[in-house]
Amino acid sequence: MSSSEIDTLIDMMAKLPGLGPRSARRAVLHLIRKRGLLLSPLADAMQAVAETARECLNCGNVGTSDICDICASEKRATGELCVVEDVSDLWAMERAGVFKGRYHVLGGTLSALEGVGPEDISIPKLVDRVTSEQISEVILALNATVDGQTTAHYIVDQLEDRVRLTSLAQGVPVGGELDYLDEGTISAALNARKAL
Repeated sequence: MSSSEIDTLIDMMAKLPGLGPRSARRAVLHLIRKRGLLLSPLADAMQAVAETARECLNCGNVGTSDICDICASEKRATGELCVVEDVSDLWAMERAGVFKGRYHVLGGTLSALEGVGPEDISIPKLVDRVTSEQISEVILALNATVDGQTTAHYIVDQLEDRVRLTSLAQGVPVGGELDYLDEGTISAALNARKAL
């Protein structure tokens, strides 16, 4: 491998989220040192994913078939549909292991500043799914950002008479201390309080 090939690999790695040039250099050096254990298998796995990965035609999840395992599972047909901004949010929900319904990935949020409208993300498809799949509840699991809240309000306007709409609770995280929380989190926690 010439140094230009190594530099190209470092530049490509530095484009990944969470890695800058310095972290990319360290990662590439580690991969080179562990060539047989890591570099070759990583290259093979990346090639396999490049050839087989695709977006689920139904929900927008990423998998290796046209319909993901979640959408294909009859056990997941509970009538509950969890709406998330991105695939990474879906995967985070799945890691928690508490939601047993199906998902809908919007592919972003509405943003007037960036010119992102409802047709630019999959809100029209969401409205169609609510009707065609006989959804009884839509759970909005959108990030607590201005764009996330704007998107949630728009979805509520589109679906409010068709289906039960809920959102994830917001507030104090498990193990969180009030002194370390920002005012917005404390306010959301107080407003979402429940009886004991």
